[in-house]
Amino acid sequence: MKPRENRERNIMDLKATQKVIYQNKIDKGFNTTDVNKEFCLLYGEVSEAYEAWRKQESSIGEELADVAICLLGLSEILGIDLEKEIEKNRG
Repeated sequence: MKPRENRERNIMDLKATQKVIYQNKIDKGFNTTDVNKEFCLLYGEVSEAYEAWRKQESSIGEELADVAICLLGLSEILGIDLEKEIEKNRG
């Protein structure tokens, strides 16, 4: 097995995860159209994660997960394949 193949097997399938998160938003009646609102929610989640880190709270992992969920949901709303964009930026 090539090193890149092994590395890819250990990485979450972000494209599929985006779709699951988006469907969850639909199922729960959450916003899927107001992009401004989604950016504000993302900002709020990042702020909560920062505060948890700053205060050395054990909830930092949960807060970072919230950031990731919000970011992946926003990416799906915008039609952006975040996994592809990450791969492009990794060079």
